[in-house]
Amino acid sequence: MNNITIFKSNFLNKESTLSEFATSSSKAIRLINEDISNEIRPPFFHDIDRIIYSLSYTRYLDKTQVFTDSGNDNISKRITHVQFVSKVARTIGRALNLNEDLIEAIALGHDIGHTPLGHSGEAMLNEISLRELGEYFAHNIESVRDLMFIENNGEGLNLTIQVYDGIMCHNGEILEPIYRPQEKDIEEFLREYNLAYKDLQASKKFRPMTLEGCVVRISDIIGYIGRDIEDAIMIGLIKREDIPKTISSVLGSTNREIINNIIMDIINNSLNKPYIKLSEKVFKAIFELKRFNYEHIYKYSLTEKKRAYYKEGMNRLFKNYLTDIKNNNKNSEIYTVFLNNQCSKYNKNTSEKRKVIDFIAGMTDDYFIKKIDNL
Repeated sequence: MNNITIFKSNFLNKESTLSEFATSSSKAIRLINEDISNEIRPPFFHDIDRIIYSLSYTRYLDKTQVFTDSGNDNISKRITHVQFVSKVARTIGRALNLNEDLIEAIALGHDIGHTPLGHSGEAMLNEISLRELGEYFAHNIESVRDLMFIENNGEGLNLTIQVYDGIMCHNGEILEPIYRPQEKDIEEFLREYNLAYKDLQASKKFRPMTLEGCVVRISDIIGYIGRDIEDAIMIGLIKREDIPKTISSVLGSTNREIINNIIMDIINNSLNKPYIKLSEKVFKAIFELKRFNYEHIYKYSLTEKKRAYYKEGMNRLFKNYLTDIKNNNKNSEIYTVFLNNQCSKYNKNTSEKRKVIDFIAGMTDDYFIKKIDNL
């Protein structure tokens, strides 16, 4: 037995104890086959590395989670959110004997396609996309697009279908009492991906093809719902005692309590089951807490004045960059920062308007705000 075989075996030892409902590394599928004869890393473990070394992952560092321009360096950014989700999801996955490598890859990549300004920026770019292309823009779909067609200078990262699918189906805005995986092959995954640009409501109903994807989906909620409260308290937007007793009596009132209570509820209701389930009382409490957060936190994440300013700026940026492409203005940032680094396949196969949307979606908050401030 050579060293590579030994190392491979060491990586895969833990899979002998996986649940019967877990996704083993042997089930991994890539869009493009690769020679793995000298590769000691299992496929999902390899996907983690491809994601964290991507340029889009680096830009998480300066993208909004909820609050833009808070003036407080302790407020969550997108990078901290994805790490929270990864930790929560891996905790659940380890307790349920699921594939933690697959869970981590999905969790770390799930928000790669998020725009500057968080969900506010996503709504602005969606309006532009609908107007200009007749297609919806959603950050989960852009995450898949980025990793398949934009990263690696337009060659894509060729991640496993299970990771792409988990990212596409991670939508943490939709809470359910039970999460069941849906069996898919490559063709079904691609069908859903393409449908999402035309039917936003249909895309919200997509279900992950793995139980690990289901874990990340509920963990996305767990990762933000309590931490957003801590951030809101920190900047004086709400007080802890504002949280209704009907919620705090079930989930607690601190991020630590909320995370622990939800995780334990999931584990107790999901062990050795082919689904991820919440108890009725915890499901209702999370639902009520999400509503509380929307009414008292999220609607105040940006002032109306700033929202209007950023929206006008994004529309002007789109128009200016599109004009630069049409005029072949190679001095424009869309060339010097983005298109000049993309391969011929990306530049040839991507429409001018889509190139601009991809560029804006990939911007950090600081870069975006600096550009519109200088318009």
